[in-house]
Amino acid sequence: MTTPFTGSDQSPQDTGELRVFISTRESRCDECGEDLGPRAWIFLAGERGALCLTCADLDHLVFLPAGDAALTRRARKYSTLAAVVLKWSRSRERYERQGLLVEEPALDRAEAECLSDAEARTRRRDRAAARRAELDAAFVTEFAERIRQLFPGCPPRRPEQIAAHARQKYSGRVGRSAAAKRLDEQAVQLAVAAHVRHRETDYDELLVRGAERREARERVRAQVEGVLARCRRT
Repeated sequence: MTTPFTGSDQSPQDTGELRVFISTRESRCDECGEDLGPRAWIFLAGERGALCLTCADLDHLVFLPAGDAALTRRARKYSTLAAVVLKWSRSRERYERQGLLVEEPALDRAEAECLSDAEARTRRRDRAAARRAELDAAFVTEFAERIRQLFPGCPPRRPEQIAAHARQKYSGRVGRSAAAKRLDEQAVQLAVAAHVRHRETDYDELLVRGAERREARERVRAQVEGVLARCRRT
């Protein structure tokens, strides 16, 4: 008889779980005598020896590969009979889980529940995204109104443009800061100044021509301050 587990291929310490091993060498079932070839799925049945899944009465189970913890947990919960599938890793010198053998109805039920959960998670994400959009829209409105208070001479619709630009997600702009969320006067002024610098001076052209950022800002400072002073007047 050929057994698939000798030498370093010893089964792991018993933890009460049924185990099926993926053989690493040619093997044969000790009960039916069938040659199973390499990489056979074997169940160790004590004195009965190494059995194929049919002789072990496990051939009605279906294989669920590892990787989805929620699906595995639920399938195991609903399956009256289950077995862990293990394979010896030569590089790591230990057995590693490949997945689980479970009853097909249990897997069907687990998949249905996980699919329902996925839909629920999608709905929650959609609601959260809608809420964030509402909050951002409200913030832009409040930010624009604050700009009008501080700069009453600002051209029409310009405050909304500045507020929306400053609020862009992942931008790192001043509108994303805690101070801006409090509608802090300095944060609002910085956002307006940045808008003026880019839109009403040659600041960007200076950068393109190779000027250092600090140098370019200094060269347009008077222009920016002049525009801000006019916008502060009604």
